[in-house]
Amino acid sequence: MASSWTGHLVRLRAVEPDDWTAFARLAEDDGPQGGRLDLPRSAESYRAWAKEQAVAECDDDRFRLAVEATATGELVGTVGSHRTGPRSGWFEFDITISAAHRRQGYATEAVVLLLRFMFAERRYHKCLAAVLAHNEASLALFRGLGFTEEGRLREHVFFAGRHHDLVMMGMLVNEFDRRHTMSEP
Repeated sequence: MASSWTGHLVRLRAVEPDDWTAFARLAEDDGPQGGRLDLPRSAESYRAWAKEQAVAECDDDRFRLAVEATATGELVGTVGSHRTGPRSGWFEFDITISAAHRRQGYATEAVVLLLRFMFAERRYHKCLAAVLAHNEASLALFRGLGFTEEGRLREHVFFAGRHHDLVMMGMLVNEFDRRHTMSEP
């Protein structure tokens, strides 16, 4: 492995201004995410967002990274830490992989690289992920990585004209280390 940010399938890297087109495609990839209808965004808004991300400081361990396929150099998704509780030692993250690149191992490897950094380098104790209850693919991904279902927030998210359950998944640092190891293989 060339770096802590590179696996066999993916490399996690900073967002570059020229990535805006890939992020626009990623956002529109499946249409409304999970049935949620968002307002249309302009190309300029994606350009501005990518430019802003390219120079953003890491604020309280909240950041966004591009997921790039090592074989092709193509941007296939994004992963990031978006909520942190440094005093209690937890963080929450999200991952999105384009429809054409799902079920190929990219998400699994990207999450392991992110968790290894947050647990080993940033010394967090627990990782949380919130998943819509009807998203069976994401639930299977997290279970396969070793996450445990910690709870269900009933009818917590509203979109597509109704309320949906949100499943909270968690993993502790020692659970990660047993399954994936804190150091690179």
